[in-house]
Amino acid sequence: MSNTTDNDDNIINRALREGRTEADVARTYEDEWWAAMARIGVARPNDAPHATQYVPQMVALVESLLADEVAYVLDDGVYFDTSRVEDYGLLAGQPLASLRAGARVEASVAKRSPLDFALWKFAKPDEPRWPAPFGDGRPGWHTECVVMSLGLLGDGFDLHCGGLDLKFPHHENERAQAVAAHRRFAQHWGHNGWVMVGKEKMSKSLGNFTSLTDLLTRTDARAYRLLVVRSHYRSPLEVSPSTVADAARALARLDSLARRFDLPVLAGEDFVRGSEYAFSGTAQLLEQRVGELMDDDLNTPLAVAELFDAVSRANQLADQGHLEEAREVAMCVAVMFGALGLSVVSAVHDRDDEVDALVLARDQARSAGDWGEADRVRDELVVRGWIVEDSADGTRIRRG
Repeated sequence: MSNTTDNDDNIINRALREGRTEADVARTYEDEWWAAMARIGVARPNDAPHATQYVPQMVALVESLLADEVAYVLDDGVYFDTSRVEDYGLLAGQPLASLRAGARVEASVAKRSPLDFALWKFAKPDEPRWPAPFGDGRPGWHTECVVMSLGLLGDGFDLHCGGLDLKFPHHENERAQAVAAHRRFAQHWGHNGWVMVGKEKMSKSLGNFTSLTDLLTRTDARAYRLLVVRSHYRSPLEVSPSTVADAARALARLDSLARRFDLPVLAGEDFVRGSEYAFSGTAQLLEQRVGELMDDDLNTPLAVAELFDAVSRANQLADQGHLEEAREVAMCVAVMFGALGLSVVSAVHDRDDEVDALVLARDQARSAGDWGEADRVRDELVVRGWIVEDSADGTRIRRG
């Protein structure tokens, strides 16, 4: 399940600026999101609810929290009283005093505590509104998510995921509402590390971000996916031209393996479970080892390292004439990468004018002694799937 917030301050403001409906604005960006996810091999979840579909249930939750005196009404909306949840701050792992000191100042200065948050925002002019016995308005973000999660997954569902920056306050505020409503929320939490640029977090406010759609216009989507799985989900992920180019070079090794052994596509719609293969010997040990690593908190970095070692092993076995064993190891590599959503087969594109222009630009940069630009163009060619070689006649490129 992956829920969609289709009505918030940013959506409302953009709709007003552009003379569109909130639903139209939300749909535009939702469509772009799912298109980008499809390109990097992320399958759609079984359920993808929209917040506006669950407003009556949200009103009911706020009513129950008011009745239990866990919430209170101010001039601008209904607020949750975080002091009524004994273990509030559990996910953050920080003392309440520290959380209070770092809490962002919101519009309402009448809150009982800086940590209290809006369950329901009373309607303002030109804003969408829904009827509620405590005053027409719209739900707060934290309330939307807890209602959709419990409504679709039920009490005590297994796993709740999100970015590290959602751990507090968003996920904590979801959990607190469920506790106050006497509901069991998520049993396990998974928080992924930040996307980094050098030593800084990639963010819109710093202007150091690259959108996924822009990145995919100049990068093989599989290279980006490989970059992601080479990093543990809880660790920072650096996305930069150099790290993407490095992933593309690694991907070229997989494509070379696929061509050598004529491996089938085993990812996406063509995914085949490893249990459908009866591996033996070296391939069977590889399958077992990768499975153990994935069972250990999704240790994808070590799993990927094992698979690349197996790429070398398959090529060595083939060079030594052990073709049957080599192909079985190569097939196991393809199956395991397929389980990670990564196909080891790519289409080979013909050289075109744009690629020729890049080759020329690199030669000109090298002639001028501009090694930084030469390296940048080389990385661009690598990302496009070319192996770059220097020769007495200039830059040469070839497929792996």
